[in-house]
Amino acid sequence: MTLGQAIATIFGGFLFPFVIRMVWGKMVETFGAPGGWVAAAFVVGTLWTINHGLDNPMITQSGGVWIDMAVAGGVGVYVASAVKGGKIKGSLTNLAAALAGGVLGGFILSLFL
Repeated sequence: MTLGQAIATIFGGFLFPFVIRMVWGKMVETFGAPGGWVAAAFVVGTLWTINHGLDNPMITQSGGVWIDMAVAGGVGVYVASAVKGGKIKGSLTNLAAALAGGVLGGFILSLFL
């Protein structure tokens, strides 16, 4: 992996939770549950395409390491919430679910990719 690919991979991992924090909550506040579903489709779909689906994606999969957006999203949103004063102890269940979902998703995809 080149230095440019490493920087792009880090930025791609940052971009997903950043957009979640910036867009998702506002869409839910404005449109309710349908806003959450639309945000899920647009945020996840668009950023998955940028990070993985292009001919030259932001996230480079190399050296046997597989990067999953669910782990990046879960950890990124968790850290951002903790930095803004969120209650860390009460969120450990959500963090564990995000990490387990990301690992499970990565494992399932590794079975056929």
